[in-house]
Amino acid sequence: MTLQAKLFTFLLFWTYSFSYGQLDQYRYARQLGETSREWHQVILPDEIFGKVRADLSDLRIYGITENRDTVEAPYLLRLKMDEVSDTEIESKIINAVQNENGYYFTFQVSSAEPINRINLDFGEDNYDWDIQLEGSHNQQEWFSLLKDYRILSITNDLTDFHFSALTFPAASYSYFRLLIPSDKKPTLKKVALANEKYLEGTFNVFSIAETTTIQTKNKTTEIELTLENPVPVSRLRINVSDRFDFYRPITVSYLVDSIETQQGWKENYRTLKTGTLNSIEENEFSFESRVLQKLKITVENQDNQVLTFTDFEVKGYVHELLVRFNQPADYYLVYGNELASRPRYDLVQFNDKIPEDLTELKVGDERQISNKQLTNAQPLFQNMAWLWSIMALIMVLLGWFTVRMMRSK
Repeated sequence: MTLQAKLFTFLLFWTYSFSYGQLDQYRYARQLGETSREWHQVILPDEIFGKVRADLSDLRIYGITENRDTVEAPYLLRLKMDEVSDTEIESKIINAVQNENGYYFTFQVSSAEPINRINLDFGEDNYDWDIQLEGSHNQQEWFSLLKDYRILSITNDLTDFHFSALTFPAASYSYFRLLIPSDKKPTLKKVALANEKYLEGTFNVFSIAETTTIQTKNKTTEIELTLENPVPVSRLRINVSDRFDFYRPITVSYLVDSIETQQGWKENYRTLKTGTLNSIEENEFSFESRVLQKLKITVENQDNQVLTFTDFEVKGYVHELLVRFNQPADYYLVYGNELASRPRYDLVQFNDKIPEDLTELKVGDERQISNKQLTNAQPLFQNMAWLWSIMALIMVLLGWFTVRMMRSK
């Protein structure tokens, strides 16, 4: 073998040795339980979310084989979100009459499929009715589905609130009849009957370490919720103990960062959700999952009595990795690399082939990755200055031998 060939071989060996130290690019590692099949499920612990990139792009699963080779296991990140499907049922209004009770609207359904939701669209901007809903097979005998069910619409300069969806246990009738107790005929523009199927996702409920409430001079209530750790939040429930009717504009925001000024620390918040806190429906607000540790709830009271809040519930979807293990090894979940980009795995294109029933792998305690690897296997060189120096020396030697060979010819 010529000297040039030997130098190239050494360069190749150096490159391989350096790449073997890829675990050192991450700050934290958790050992995974022993694999027993090709596919497994890994539930991400809450504690890691404050130490990974916001988009979770620095998550990796590496394995170390008996030969001390490093292998990477591909995964698919999945949030256990709600699953909602709506099947709209064709219907038409066949009758609209009035008596001393109010106005009746009768809908005929063209399908025998059960119905559990009716969306009403009225021409009026403001109304407040306690309606009744009945079902029948022959329009002779009627069965009660909803009684004194409140629907409400408030539209003005300060509020734009609508609640006109009827929900009830699934019922299969040929006819539905709606009674609106009103002195004036309502303008029913559209009615949509549907069979809604809802499968609730899997959530983690997060502990609230501190709650602070401030009544401002601008007639708003500001509530700050500080969680124990940064976690992915996607739902907030607010419980109010007051029994009187209320409709208050609300803004939910989260702390992005803090800046030190001459007047002290200034907190910067970004809006997650706007809506209406009200006494008609459950005050549960959903939004896109976001890793955060501090929430601010701003309630606009205007000239109304301040509300009494009993408690708050902060939840987030469970995050899981669906992992394919191609060969036996000791596997680790590693994270904490600001320079990492999102991995690209082929299995993203074949997620329909992932088994549904996966065994969960236990996730071990966190430990920091030092310059020493998880096994006794070490990179050939630990100091980057030595690496670059040897690389430069190799290039100089290659150039010198090349020039010498050209001159000898």
